[in-house]
Amino acid sequence: MPQNDTLFTPKLTGHDYTTPDQRAKLTGTARFADDFRAEGMLICKLLTSPLPHAKVKHLDISAALAMPGVRAILTADELPQPADSMSDSGSVIKASPWAERALTMEPHYQGEPVLAVAATDEAAATAALEAIDITFEPLPFVIDPLDSLRPGGPNARTDGNAWLPPGKPGEPPRIGELKWTAADFETAGKDRLPMGKTAGEWSYGDVAAGLSQAALVLDETFVTPNVSHQALETRSALAWWENGKLHLSVGTQSTIQTVPAIAKWLINMDVDDIVLISEYTGGAFGGKITASVAVIIPALLAKKARAPVMLRVSREDEQSIGRARPSMIGRMQAGFSKEGRLLGLDLFVIMDNGPYEQQNDAATAGRMGSLLYQPKAMRWRGTAVLTNTPTRGAQTAPGGLQVSAMMGPILAKAARRLNLDPLAVCRINAPEGSAPVGPPKPDGSLNAATSAFVKQALDRGAETFGWQARRARPALTKGSVRRGIGVATGCFVAGTIGFDGLFVITPAGRLRLHTGVGNLGTESFSDVQRVVADAMDVPWEICEIAWGNTGKHLVWSCISGGSQTIHSMSRAALAASLDARKKLKEIAAKTLGGTPEDYDIGNQRVFRNDTSQGMSFAEAARKAIELGGAYDGHECPADVNKMTKTSVAALAGQGLVAVARDSFPRDGQTYSYVASFAEVEVDIETGMYRIVHFHTEADAGLVVHPRAFAGQLAGRSMLGIGHATTQKWFYDNQQGMPVSRRFYQTRPPTLLCFPEKFTWGSIGIPDSQTPVGARGIGEPPTAAACAAVLCALADALGDDKFFRAPVMVDAILAAVEPGAWVFPGGLSANV
Repeated sequence: MPQNDTLFTPKLTGHDYTTPDQRAKLTGTARFADDFRAEGMLICKLLTSPLPHAKVKHLDISAALAMPGVRAILTADELPQPADSMSDSGSVIKASPWAERALTMEPHYQGEPVLAVAATDEAAATAALEAIDITFEPLPFVIDPLDSLRPGGPNARTDGNAWLPPGKPGEPPRIGELKWTAADFETAGKDRLPMGKTAGEWSYGDVAAGLSQAALVLDETFVTPNVSHQALETRSALAWWENGKLHLSVGTQSTIQTVPAIAKWLINMDVDDIVLISEYTGGAFGGKITASVAVIIPALLAKKARAPVMLRVSREDEQSIGRARPSMIGRMQAGFSKEGRLLGLDLFVIMDNGPYEQQNDAATAGRMGSLLYQPKAMRWRGTAVLTNTPTRGAQTAPGGLQVSAMMGPILAKAARRLNLDPLAVCRINAPEGSAPVGPPKPDGSLNAATSAFVKQALDRGAETFGWQARRARPALTKGSVRRGIGVATGCFVAGTIGFDGLFVITPAGRLRLHTGVGNLGTESFSDVQRVVADAMDVPWEICEIAWGNTGKHLVWSCISGGSQTIHSMSRAALAASLDARKKLKEIAAKTLGGTPEDYDIGNQRVFRNDTSQGMSFAEAARKAIELGGAYDGHECPADVNKMTKTSVAALAGQGLVAVARDSFPRDGQTYSYVASFAEVEVDIETGMYRIVHFHTEADAGLVVHPRAFAGQLAGRSMLGIGHATTQKWFYDNQQGMPVSRRFYQTRPPTLLCFPEKFTWGSIGIPDSQTPVGARGIGEPPTAAACAAVLCALADALGDDKFFRAPVMVDAILAAVEPGAWVFPGGLSANV
């Protein structure tokens, strides 16, 4: 769809501004979930499993209930049983017997909640936990997915060890048993991933022919780490019941989308009976897309105790229940032409899924790999293997980071083997225009991206970074410092379509913008509303945003995850703006005569093109109330979401109500891209290294808010750098116990880890398939940064030195002095 300047001309959009939450954050008045208080509030603490897999054989809570201050104890048998639910389209969603529950009598990982205590204070709750008489029966467990795939290897669950395809057409995937043969392991050898049976597979083109015709074929195995989300704010939550409604204060990425999730967890509770408060969320990275099932614990305890209940989650509990990115073990057979073009790619992945719902990282890795590297032919195979480790969840660029970390160094290695510039190899394989995307559709054809300008991002990024000048420098061969540079790309989905926009022009002539987008620090809840101000030609100062509390009648919005919000909700904002413009012109024509086509809008007025006769927005809003019907919200479009309809009904009569569903066309799937460049200096005597310069160049369409955009590039690049340099899980595989439980052990990057010089840019070419031209940017920097640092380390120390991330001191020293240092881990998902 072509850019239409008559629909939208950016004036405010694309410029920095003071966001509506900035003052509260700077002055400390912003209230996160743990800051809320209620009269008579009780404190809830969790009793968690000390074992990686067990059944509760004996439980006696009588002594704990009798203790002073203890008001209620919630056990797993008091939770609602999983039930079928209904989609918006009316189809039945079957309840999964393998879904994670808030409490369980058969914990599947150490730290999983078994029961919860509500008491008058934290000390009383802790004392009650210690007084509970409980006995566990240990069950077989497995920590590493490859151990579970071995013949006779243990299963993480009593009913299987892997997610398998549906047993019959129309059925959902299921858990069952999948084992490889001893020959599979023997054939692979020690340092290569065996290639046994997999649960999923797709392909396009002739992969065998691509590999046979290649000038260079690489067969590489690489392991990416399990990484906890580790948001600064734990998932504490306050719940209370009032007039039959559940009120819940919780950190979540997606305010409005969390309500039906909670309703489902509480067994189809009416969404109108839930009031969700989440004005500020202290980080999430995908771990709180719709909060988590644990939020029903304080809700049920509050009803049982007849008092407000605050679930207070410790840092150690957050490490257990706070979600994690799944490790992926990949084996890549990649064939390159003499020019560096990827002719064939055979991508085989095993994913450490944890014990519950199937994660999509393995499948998404194939999809992102097909787009980012554009192989002429490709086969993907993969399996999600269950382990007795904490629940996994989407983390920034799920699957996208893993495939970039695995494939980026392969492209760099191929360049060195073929005596080519790594930048040239990235460029020749980069997606361009309406690039094809796997997996193939049923007819064998491929989907296509809406746009891709990765080559331009590589060119501009290389110029800013000084790539050619850095390549031309003589290598450091004297002293203890070695220097290396790396370039890599990342991509991820960047927007969906079909959500609602809603705002009210009040009788005072102000615009009150209602959004269901969560506020997790990205500022997108506010940024997308700048589109309304531009489309309505009004100053930002007369706009106010209603967000973070469903009692304020929010609109149905996309989930704030997967870099969707900027693209999806800028479209919805524009759709509502066009509805407002249409209604303003109709009201003016009804009031002043003529036809709606005789009128235009500007300077907070609707006026005739020929005489300038018109009405102010304030006057039009008062007339809308007088006219009623669709003008003031007493009538609502049939195609908007039912939650939007409820909000419109509540706002009826307050002014001119603008509401519409995004129905703009889109040809293709929306993705964003990043090209990142890194320079490292490695001290081969100590194993320490530093990133001396890092540049990232984005291809994400129109930049809506430059300062927030830069923050996303910097912050998400740091997340990727953490995957490459410091973050991983440590486990005692014999006992099934995590050794890393807190920040100082899991080692997320700090300010001291930030590159000594960080620069960024964006090519800023609008996406022609969305009227605002903007796409999301949150995900791709993570993938590109991780891969760029890994490539730089290989450039500094040589190929075939690292086959897993992160690369820490032990790996550096083992690479420098083979045999003198033993690099632990092998192909295991954890160290």
